[in-house]
Amino acid sequence: MTTRRLAELLPPLAFGLAVLAVWEAGVRLFHVPAIILPPPSAIAMRLATSVPTLAADFNQTIRGVLAGYVIGSLAGFAVAILIDRSEFLQRGLMPWFGFDWQSKAAVVVVMTFFPMLVNTVAGLSGAGAMERDLMKTYGANYWQTLLALRLPVAMPFIFNALKINTTLAMIGAIVAEFFGTPIVGMGFRISTEVGRLQIDMVWATIVVAAVTGSLFYALVAGVERRVTFWHASYRAKEA
Repeated sequence: MTTRRLAELLPPLAFGLAVLAVWEAGVRLFHVPAIILPPPSAIAMRLATSVPTLAADFNQTIRGVLAGYVIGSLAGFAVAILIDRSEFLQRGLMPWFGFDWQSKAAVVVVMTFFPMLVNTVAGLSGAGAMERDLMKTYGANYWQTLLALRLPVAMPFIFNALKINTTLAMIGAIVAEFFGTPIVGMGFRISTEVGRLQIDMVWATIVVAAVTGSLFYALVAGVERRVTFWHASYRAKEA
């Protein structure tokens, strides 16, 4: 990690630690009941002592997240290409079955489909008239123009949709688990432990979900940086 990157990370890390310290001190100073707001130390203790349960919940939820994310994003991308190609608007993807992770993936598919569709359609129209005319001069057909010109131009839009979908996928899967799931999953854990007034376990699950979502976003952002390194936004940061 470069010194510049480390310097960029220090302020948000320091701020986060300060928030945790104020939270801990405030809860203890004002004797806030744990069923309302547990201190960070209690949440950390619950995290440390509930690893098997949280791991099982994570494994259940993440399957729905990843399956729905991939299917929804690919479906939105594919329909965007079809719309761009034929100008025939045919939309809708009604998902399928069951109460296991597959039904949660279906919810995520619906949530991630349209951000990808809208962003890709917008990105495909981003190539300038001069560049398109140049491709016609070279005798390029639709697919050659799409692969060589229009998709590269659309990549920032596509990755914008992928980053949006990382958040929507986590939210969709967890919320879907509130309404029907096996006795495992992060959404199930949150709704169940609220009913038991085990608020420290609720917060522990939220921490796992938040960290997972942040890492998912960071992974997509890292791939974006590798793929769209040529984009003006990255050149401006490096200047």
